Amino acid sequence: MDGFICINKGQGPTSFAVLKKLQKIFPPTKMGHLGTLDPMAEGVLPVALGQATRLIEYIPDSDKTYCARMTIGAVSDTQDAWGNIVATGPSYFDLADLTAILQDFTGIIQQVPPMFSAVHHQGKRLYELARQGIEVERPSRTIAIKTLELLDIGHDEAGRPFVDLEVECSQGTYIRTLCHDIGQRLGTGAYMSRLVRTRAGIFRLEDAHTLEELEQLAGSFKDIIKPLDYPLKSLPAIYLREPADIFRIQNGSQAAVDSDINADLVRVYMSAETEPASLLAIGRIITQADSRYIKPQKVLKTN
Repeated sequence: MDGFICINKGQGPTSFAVLKKLQKIFPPTKMGHLGTLDPMAEGVLPVALGQATRLIEYIPDSDKTYCARMTIGAVSDTQDAWGNIVATGPSYFDLADLTAILQDFTGIIQQVPPMFSAVHHQGKRLYELARQGIEVERPSRTIAIKTLELLDIGHDEAGRPFVDLEVECSQGTYIRTLCHDIGQRLGTGAYMSRLVRTRAGIFRLEDAHTLEELEQLAGSFKDIIKPLDYPLKSLPAIYLREPADIFRIQNGSQAAVDSDINADLVRVYMSAETEPASLLAIGRIITQADSRYIKPQKVLKTN
């Protein structure tokens, strides 16, 4: 079973725990997830199955979209609802101020990773230090907030004010840190109280399946598994029809190619007139003595 599936992760389990559950639902196969979701977070968790796990390294870093709830008037040591929450006192804010602050956080900005994160510091994860009560200085990182849209303002069941945001951002963005930093600018303090990832690259929430839904399918997964090339469409494609060229690529040798593709990595397909093209390999275009060749980087098994 080879390909990609989009999981709608619920709140609670780690991304690794989702894979352990999937291993009980699917026939035995290798698995790997694309982009970790914290236990508190919900939504899109793309998973590679079988040979698709060998293609993860070639999937371009992708933007992501989140819907986040930011609770106002308190801060958290983890910057989210699962940490130690301390009320700050003030919870009133002016809508015009919030709108201006959201604009300031849109675009290319600097962000300091939170202490409760998997970032390394001198051989240790930051969260390991944080659990010991140790805080260290962290260098800021450049991230991109493509859009930061205000969706709603209201009060939760406990009467605490909240702000709902939709964030489209680059890989490596900490949404809980974004909420914390906005709260600091507002002067009220804030923490992330809910997070749903609605998109990770080409994978979208409307195409995602919960673990419970997969259990109901009782093994009929054919219609929901995306093909091996599904997240690789940004790479140019080359189609080989000569058996000798296909044989060379299958055996790790380079094959001559007559193409003016101006790219480094390409998708290489084994194409026949009467059959759909089948992804054969990920290759690299090289030039030698005025001739161009495909040099395979990752060859996939064919049936």
